[in-house]
Amino acid sequence: MPDYDVEAAHYDATRGGVPRAEAAAAAVLGLVPETAHTLLDIGCGTGLVTQRLNRSGLRVHGADASSGMARIAASRVGPTIVRADVAQLPFRDESLDAVSAVWLLHLARIASHAVVAEAARVLRPGGVFVTTVDKDAGHDVGSDIDGLLTPHRTGTPSDRADLITSYAARHGLAPVAEARFPGHGQGRTPLAAADAVRRGRFESWLSLTGRPAEQLAASLAALPDPERPRADPEYRLLALRKAA
Repeated sequence: MPDYDVEAAHYDATRGGVPRAEAAAAAVLGLVPETAHTLLDIGCGTGLVTQRLNRSGLRVHGADASSGMARIAASRVGPTIVRADVAQLPFRDESLDAVSAVWLLHLARIASHAVVAEAARVLRPGGVFVTTVDKDAGHDVGSDIDGLLTPHRTGTPSDRADLITSYAARHGLAPVAEARFPGHGQGRTPLAAADAVRRGRFESWLSLTGRPAEQLAASLAALPDPERPRADPEYRLLALRKAA
């Protein structure tokens, strides 16, 4: 797992920066009802997306468990950013109109069922939970990199859409809409994919370690044009509404 306190300082530069954040924020806002007055962005990271969830009449909060991330987010967004475990939010029951989670539920350290339950708890009846799902699948663009990675996929990603929908149903949330947006600047290079395999960064669906991981990494690094990014991914958002 990455140390997000350490990564905070250079996180944005390695994750597509402002163009990616703008695309994500626009897609999220497109799924948040115009009647919403409060939104909480959980796992907000450095606040690059949170800062852009900007709409007249909408008060935006953010929460992240990493002190390094929350500190940068607060410098961008202000005092509505809190450091908090996303499965134990410091908000009252039924106190918010919307909750968003962008690139969060795929993380191995996150119990996605607990996060969905907590989002449902803090939402008012009729409120919406907007979350990315199937993140790693979004990176499968049919490239030569994917051709090498796909045979090694194992397990069930914790942000798989059908899982999240089933968790949501247990807490009175039902899917009402979805959207997609591009991951600007996130097309992988073979060398970056090789490094990610060595570091265990494909945490939601690839569990190779030791010699098998090194063999896969070597095969990725040997692909043609190893420094050329392949196509950008496309991310998927689900909007789930709490029963009125």
